[in-house]
Amino acid sequence: MARKSGWESEASRPEMTGRLQYHIRCRPGDIAKYVLLPADPGRVELIAQTWDERKEISRHFGHVTYSGEVGGIPLTACSTGIGGASAANAVEELAELGADTFIRVGTTGAIWDHIELGDLIITTGAVRYDGASSQYVDLAYPACADYEVVAALVEAAERLGHPYHVGISASTASFYCGQARPGFQGYWQSWMNDKIADLRAAKVLSFEMEAGTILTMSNLFGLRAGSVCAVVANRITNKFADIGVDRCIQVAIEAVRVLHEWDVVKAAQGKRRWHPSLTATVR
Repeated sequence: MARKSGWESEASRPEMTGRLQYHIRCRPGDIAKYVLLPADPGRVELIAQTWDERKEISRHFGHVTYSGEVGGIPLTACSTGIGGASAANAVEELAELGADTFIRVGTTGAIWDHIELGDLIITTGAVRYDGASSQYVDLAYPACADYEVVAALVEAAERLGHPYHVGISASTASFYCGQARPGFQGYWQSWMNDKIADLRAAKVLSFEMEAGTILTMSNLFGLRAGSVCAVVANRITNKFADIGVDRCIQVAIEAVRVLHEWDVVKAAQGKRRWHPSLTATVR
Protein backbone atom coordinates (compact mmCIF):
# COMPACT_ATOMS: atom_id res chain seq x y z
CA MET A 1 0.00 0.00 0.00
CA ALA A 2 1.45 3.36 -1.00
CA ARG A 3 2.20 5.87 1.70
CA LYS A 4 -0.40 8.64 1.76
CA SER A 5 0.22 12.26 2.64
CA GLY A 6 -1.97 15.10 3.79
CA TRP A 7 -3.67 13.37 6.73
CA GLU A 8 -3.77 14.61 10.31
CA SER A 9 -4.17 12.81 13.63
CA GLU A 10 -3.70 13.19 17.35
CA ALA A 11 -0.04 12.53 18.11
CA SER A 12 -0.89 10.51 21.23
CA ARG A 13 -2.37 7.68 19.12
CA PRO A 14 -1.83 8.26 15.39
CA GLU A 15 -4.52 6.89 13.09
CA MET A 16 -5.30 7.71 9.49
CA THR A 17 -8.75 8.28 8.00
CA GLY A 18 -11.19 5.46 8.75
CA ARG A 19 -9.07 4.21 11.68
CA LEU A 20 -6.37 3.01 9.28
CA GLN A 21 -3.50 1.97 11.58
CA TYR A 22 -0.24 3.86 11.18
CA HIS A 23 2.27 0.97 11.04
CA ILE A 24 0.34 -2.02 9.68
CA ARG A 25 -2.00 0.03 7.43
CA CYS A 26 -5.06 -2.09 8.21
CA ARG A 27 -8.53 -0.85 9.13
CA PRO A 28 -11.61 -2.25 10.92
CA GLY A 29 -12.88 -5.38 9.19
CA ASP A 30 -9.43 -6.37 7.85
CA ILE A 31 -8.28 -8.42 10.84
CA ALA A 32 -9.58 -11.72 12.22
CA LYS A 33 -9.66 -12.65 15.89
CA TYR A 34 -6.96 -15.32 15.40
CA VAL A 35 -3.63 -13.88 14.20
CA LEU A 36 -0.40 -15.67 13.29
CA LEU A 37 2.72 -13.56 13.85
CA PRO A 38 5.86 -14.50 11.90
CA ALA A 39 8.75 -12.05 12.06
CA ASP A 40 9.65 -12.51 8.38
CA PRO A 41 7.36 -10.74 5.85
CA GLY A 42 8.08 -13.52 3.34
CA ARG A 43 6.74 -16.11 5.75
CA VAL A 44 3.29 -14.48 5.69
CA GLU A 45 2.86 -15.53 2.07
CA LEU A 46 4.02 -19.07 2.86
CA ILE A 47 1.40 -19.24 5.61
CA ALA A 48 -1.40 -17.80 3.46
CA GLN A 49 -0.70 -20.26 0.64
CA THR A 50 -1.87 -23.08 2.90
CA TRP A 51 -5.30 -21.48 3.52
CA ASP A 52 -8.53 -22.21 1.67
CA GLU A 53 -9.01 -18.49 0.95
CA ARG A 54 -6.57 -15.60 1.21
CA LYS A 55 -6.35 -11.89 0.48
CA GLU A 56 -3.42 -9.53 0.80
CA ILE A 57 -4.44 -6.58 2.98
CA SER A 58 -1.34 -4.41 3.22
CA ARG A 59 2.44 -4.03 3.02
CA HIS A 60 4.00 -1.27 5.09
CA PHE A 61 6.98 -0.76 7.43
CA GLY A 62 7.89 -4.46 7.04
CA HIS A 63 4.40 -5.54 8.11
CA VAL A 64 2.83 -7.76 5.45
CA THR A 65 -0.74 -8.71 6.29
CA TYR A 66 -3.03 -11.35 4.78
CA SER A 67 -6.47 -12.40 5.94
CA GLY A 68 -8.45 -15.44 4.87
CA GLU A 69 -10.08 -18.67 5.99
CA VAL A 70 -9.18 -22.24 6.88
CA GLY A 71 -12.09 -24.65 7.17
CA GLY A 72 -14.44 -21.69 7.48
CA ILE A 73 -12.40 -20.15 10.31
CA PRO A 74 -11.31 -16.53 9.67
CA LEU A 75 -7.67 -15.86 10.45
CA THR A 76 -4.95 -13.31 9.77
CA ALA A 77 -1.18 -13.45 9.36
CA CYS A 78 0.89 -10.31 9.95
CA SER A 79 4.67 -10.05 9.99
CA THR A 80 6.06 -8.38 13.09
CA GLY A 81 9.51 -7.62 11.76
CA ILE A 82 12.57 -8.63 13.77
CA GLY A 83 12.69 -7.86 17.48
CA GLY A 84 10.43 -6.60 20.22
CA ALA A 85 10.06 -2.96 19.17
CA SER A 86 8.56 -3.78 15.79
CA ALA A 87 6.48 -6.64 17.24
CA ALA A 88 5.03 -4.26 19.84
CA ASN A 89 3.74 -1.91 17.15
CA ALA A 90 2.06 -4.80 15.32
CA VAL A 91 0.41 -6.20 18.47
CA GLU A 92 -0.83 -2.74 19.51
CA GLU A 93 -2.51 -2.08 16.18
CA LEU A 94 -3.83 -5.60 15.57
CA ALA A 95 -5.44 -5.53 19.02
CA GLU A 96 -6.92 -2.13 18.22
CA LEU A 97 -8.68 -3.77 15.26
CA GLY A 98 -10.14 -6.66 17.26
CA ALA A 99 -7.51 -9.42 17.28
CA ASP A 100 -7.54 -11.29 20.59
CA THR A 101 -5.50 -14.45 20.00
CA PHE A 102 -1.88 -14.33 18.81
CA ILE A 103 0.47 -17.16 17.88
CA ARG A 104 4.09 -16.32 17.14
CA VAL A 105 5.32 -18.49 14.25
CA GLY A 106 9.08 -18.29 14.08
CA THR A 107 12.53 -19.80 14.37
CA THR A 108 14.74 -20.37 17.39
CA GLY A 109 18.19 -21.52 18.48
CA ALA A 110 18.28 -24.37 20.99
CA ILE A 111 20.81 -24.52 23.83
CA TRP A 112 20.46 -28.26 24.58
CA ASP A 113 22.13 -30.97 22.52
CA HIS A 114 19.14 -33.33 22.66
CA ILE A 115 16.98 -30.85 20.71
CA GLU A 116 17.30 -31.60 17.01
CA LEU A 117 17.29 -29.15 14.12
CA GLY A 118 13.76 -29.08 12.71
CA ASP A 119 12.11 -29.82 16.07
CA LEU A 120 9.54 -27.37 17.40
CA ILE A 121 9.65 -25.43 20.65
CA ILE A 122 6.34 -24.41 22.20
CA THR A 123 6.97 -21.58 24.62
CA THR A 124 5.34 -21.49 28.06
CA GLY A 125 7.15 -18.31 29.07
CA ALA A 126 10.03 -16.09 28.04
CA VAL A 127 13.03 -14.47 29.72
CA ARG A 128 12.56 -10.79 28.99
CA TYR A 129 15.80 -9.66 27.36
CA ASP A 130 13.71 -8.28 24.46
CA GLY A 131 14.06 -4.61 25.40
CA ALA A 132 10.56 -3.57 24.32
CA SER A 133 8.44 -5.20 27.03
CA SER A 134 10.24 -3.22 29.74
CA GLN A 135 8.68 -0.11 28.19
CA TYR A 136 5.28 -1.51 29.20
CA VAL A 137 5.81 -2.97 32.67
CA ASP A 138 8.47 -3.68 35.28
CA LEU A 139 10.85 -6.54 34.45
CA ALA A 140 9.60 -8.46 37.49
CA TYR A 141 6.35 -9.03 35.58
CA PRO A 142 6.41 -12.46 33.87
CA ALA A 143 6.08 -13.10 30.14
CA CYS A 144 3.69 -16.07 30.22
CA ALA A 145 1.93 -17.80 27.36
CA ASP A 146 -1.81 -18.31 27.70
CA TYR A 147 -2.47 -21.87 28.84
CA GLU A 148 -5.19 -22.41 26.23
CA VAL A 149 -2.81 -21.47 23.43
CA VAL A 150 -0.04 -23.68 24.85
CA ALA A 151 -2.46 -26.62 25.14
CA ALA A 152 -3.76 -26.02 21.60
CA LEU A 153 -0.22 -25.96 20.18
CA VAL A 154 0.64 -29.21 22.00
CA GLU A 155 -2.59 -30.80 20.73
CA ALA A 156 -1.79 -29.63 17.21
CA ALA A 157 1.75 -31.02 17.30
CA GLU A 158 0.40 -34.35 18.59
CA ARG A 159 -2.27 -34.53 15.87
CA LEU A 160 0.31 -33.85 13.18
CA GLY A 161 3.01 -36.05 14.69
CA HIS A 162 5.70 -33.38 14.68
CA PRO A 163 8.51 -33.53 17.31
CA TYR A 164 8.24 -30.77 19.88
CA HIS A 165 9.53 -29.52 23.23
CA VAL A 166 7.67 -27.36 25.75
CA GLY A 167 9.33 -24.82 27.99
CA ILE A 168 10.89 -21.41 28.49
CA SER A 169 12.68 -19.40 25.81
CA ALA A 170 14.93 -16.35 26.11
CA SER A 171 13.84 -13.38 23.99
CA THR A 172 16.75 -11.12 23.15
CA ALA A 173 17.08 -7.70 21.55
CA SER A 174 20.18 -8.78 19.59
CA PHE A 175 20.75 -11.83 17.38
CA TYR A 176 24.52 -11.56 17.80
CA CYS A 177 25.89 -10.34 21.14
CA GLY A 178 22.53 -10.73 22.88
CA GLN A 179 22.64 -14.44 22.13
CA ALA A 180 26.33 -14.81 23.05
CA ARG A 181 27.57 -14.70 19.47
CA PRO A 182 30.63 -12.56 18.75
CA GLY A 183 29.91 -9.20 17.15
CA PHE A 184 31.70 -7.59 14.22
CA GLN A 185 35.44 -8.31 14.20
CA GLY A 186 35.01 -10.67 17.15
CA TYR A 187 33.62 -8.04 19.52
CA TRP A 188 33.02 -9.64 22.93
CA GLN A 189 32.13 -8.74 26.51
CA SER A 190 33.00 -10.82 29.56
CA TRP A 191 29.34 -11.27 30.59
CA MET A 192 28.76 -13.19 27.35
CA ASN A 193 31.05 -16.00 28.55
CA ASP A 194 28.43 -17.40 30.94
CA LYS A 195 25.24 -16.43 29.09
CA ILE A 196 24.34 -19.86 27.70
CA ALA A 197 25.52 -21.76 30.80
CA ASP A 198 23.41 -19.55 33.06
CA LEU A 199 20.31 -20.02 30.91
CA ARG A 200 20.85 -23.78 30.82
CA ALA A 201 21.11 -23.80 34.63
CA ALA A 202 17.68 -22.11 34.65
CA LYS A 203 16.33 -24.81 32.25
CA VAL A 204 15.74 -22.33 29.41
CA LEU A 205 15.41 -24.16 26.08
CA SER A 206 16.35 -21.66 23.40
CA PHE A 207 16.97 -18.15 22.10
CA GLU A 208 14.55 -16.13 19.94
CA MET A 209 13.59 -12.46 19.70
CA GLU A 210 9.85 -11.69 19.83
CA ALA A 211 7.97 -13.95 22.26
CA GLY A 212 8.84 -11.93 25.36
CA THR A 213 7.22 -8.83 23.91
CA ILE A 214 4.16 -10.57 22.46
CA LEU A 215 3.42 -12.57 25.62
CA THR A 216 3.91 -9.66 28.00
CA MET A 217 1.70 -7.29 26.00
CA SER A 218 -1.03 -9.88 25.52
CA ASN A 219 -1.26 -10.51 29.25
CA LEU A 220 -1.30 -6.79 30.00
CA PHE A 221 -4.10 -6.25 27.47
CA GLY A 222 -6.17 -9.29 28.52
CA LEU A 223 -5.52 -11.19 25.28
CA ARG A 224 -4.33 -14.75 24.52
CA ALA A 225 -0.90 -15.48 23.07
CA GLY A 226 1.54 -18.30 22.54
CA SER A 227 4.57 -19.15 20.44
CA VAL A 228 5.77 -22.06 18.33
CA CYS A 229 9.20 -21.92 16.71
CA ALA A 230 11.20 -24.23 14.48
CA VAL A 231 14.70 -25.02 15.74
CA VAL A 232 17.12 -23.84 13.05
CA ALA A 233 20.22 -23.61 15.25
CA ASN A 234 21.76 -25.60 18.07
CA ARG A 235 24.32 -23.61 20.02
CA ILE A 236 25.72 -26.67 21.79
CA THR A 237 26.33 -28.81 18.69
CA ASN A 238 27.09 -25.63 16.68
CA LYS A 239 24.81 -26.62 13.79
CA PHE A 240 22.53 -24.37 11.75
CA ALA A 241 20.04 -25.36 9.03
CA ASP A 242 16.95 -23.57 7.75
CA ILE A 243 14.51 -26.43 8.29
CA GLY A 244 11.26 -27.04 10.16
CA VAL A 245 9.41 -23.85 9.25
CA ASP A 246 6.81 -25.85 7.30
CA ARG A 247 6.12 -27.92 10.43
CA CYS A 248 5.85 -24.74 12.48
CA ILE A 249 3.28 -23.26 10.10
CA GLN A 250 1.25 -26.49 10.06
CA VAL A 251 1.14 -26.65 13.86
CA ALA A 252 0.16 -22.99 14.21
CA ILE A 253 -2.72 -23.34 11.76
CA GLU A 254 -3.90 -26.58 13.36
CA ALA A 255 -3.76 -24.83 16.74
CA VAL A 256 -6.14 -22.19 15.38
CA ARG A 257 -8.53 -25.00 14.45
CA VAL A 258 -8.20 -26.42 17.97
CA LEU A 259 -8.76 -23.05 19.64
CA HIS A 260 -11.79 -22.43 17.45
CA GLU A 261 -13.23 -25.83 18.44
CA TRP A 262 -12.73 -24.98 22.10
CA ASP A 263 -14.09 -21.46 21.72
CA VAL A 264 -17.28 -22.79 20.12
CA VAL A 265 -17.76 -25.30 22.95
CA LYS A 266 -17.05 -22.66 25.60
CA ALA A 267 -19.67 -20.37 24.10
CA ALA A 268 -22.24 -23.17 23.91
CA GLN A 269 -21.58 -24.20 27.52
CA GLY A 270 -21.39 -20.65 28.84
CA LYS A 271 -17.81 -21.16 30.03
CA ARG A 272 -15.21 -18.43 30.05
CA ARG A 273 -12.19 -20.76 30.00
CA TRP A 274 -11.42 -24.13 28.45
CA HIS A 275 -10.64 -27.12 30.65
CA PRO A 276 -9.92 -30.71 29.51
CA SER A 277 -13.23 -32.28 30.53
CA LEU A 278 -15.14 -29.62 28.58
CA THR A 279 -14.04 -31.10 25.26
CA ALA A 280 -13.23 -34.66 26.31
CA THR A 281 -15.95 -36.10 24.04
CA VAL A 282 -15.69 -33.50 21.25
CA ARG A 283 -14.15 -34.31 17.77
